[in-house]
Amino acid sequence: MRYNIAIVGAGLIGRKRAWAIKNFHHCRLVAIVDINQIAAKNLAKELGVKAETDWRKIVKAQNVDIIIVSVFNKFSAPISIAALKNCKHVLCEKPLGRNAVEAKKIIEVAATNKVILKTGFNHRHHPAISQAKRLFDQGKIGKLCFMRCRYGHGGRPGYKQEWRAKKNLAGGGELLDQGVHVVDLFRWFAGDFDEVFGYIENYFWKTDVEDNAFAIFKKSNGMIATLHTSWTQWKNLFSLEIFGREGYLIIEGLGGSYGIETLRIGKRKKQGGPPHEKILSFPGPDRSWELEWKEFISAIKEGREPIGNGWDGYQANRMIDAIYRSSRTKTVVRL
Repeated sequence: MRYNIAIVGAGLIGRKRAWAIKNFHHCRLVAIVDINQIAAKNLAKELGVKAETDWRKIVKAQNVDIIIVSVFNKFSAPISIAALKNCKHVLCEKPLGRNAVEAKKIIEVAATNKVILKTGFNHRHHPAISQAKRLFDQGKIGKLCFMRCRYGHGGRPGYKQEWRAKKNLAGGGELLDQGVHVVDLFRWFAGDFDEVFGYIENYFWKTDVEDNAFAIFKKSNGMIATLHTSWTQWKNLFSLEIFGREGYLIIEGLGGSYGIETLRIGKRKKQGGPPHEKILSFPGPDRSWELEWKEFISAIKEGREPIGNGWDGYQANRMIDAIYRSSRTKTVVRL
């Protein structure tokens, strides 16, 4: 079967999604949609497809099977909901709406119309992260003890004028922007958490959203996960550490400006002393977008939930909302 796809949003991520699709012979991109006519036409011309400015028209198009929603967060929910109501499968770029309320509405419509909904959590498909998940599931580091993640960048000149720095359009700042990937990965490895305590701060950019966020998640068995996401990291950084009773898995880098992606596998020595270590390196271009698309198409063909589905997007937003609430009330929030 050949699937016809339309992308709503001709920005950086829409472009990444579009070029990932080009590698699949059974997927045909038919339209690029953006209210910015120039952006839509430029990307459509690159790809040899039609340009449109009205997303309301494209969600009803009979020749479209799948819609990728890659727009400002404010518009993710209305566009996704309209597409799902018209029985289109949807990949909505993270976050799944600006908050858990919007995300819940999206997943309810998907369930009602019996179509596949995926949240764009491409980080699950980075090779070091997916390899770490396989090793973890195989019990290579034993029972999980704690996790740490640091993720951030330094913005760029004029960053505070961009849509990500405007609460109405984005819903939140760095916590919702990159932090949503972090909490999704925490859940992917550890399952659901029971409580969170967090802070958000604005150290540098002086916008109406946070540029730094800190949080501690806890499960009833005592397992802890700590998060720090930052727009004042200055030099791009991604570091995810997963420690078990028998060893650890440490992922650093995401390729490009974040540095070569590596996975450090540590095995504890029963007699003590420095652990045995093995380091895997994953140089080359970022293929996570392509691998995520492959998984999504497989889920549609097989009639199953994809990895990183709508429920995962909703739960990630619940975790983010809880951090905002904890920071506002200065209390531990139950999840």
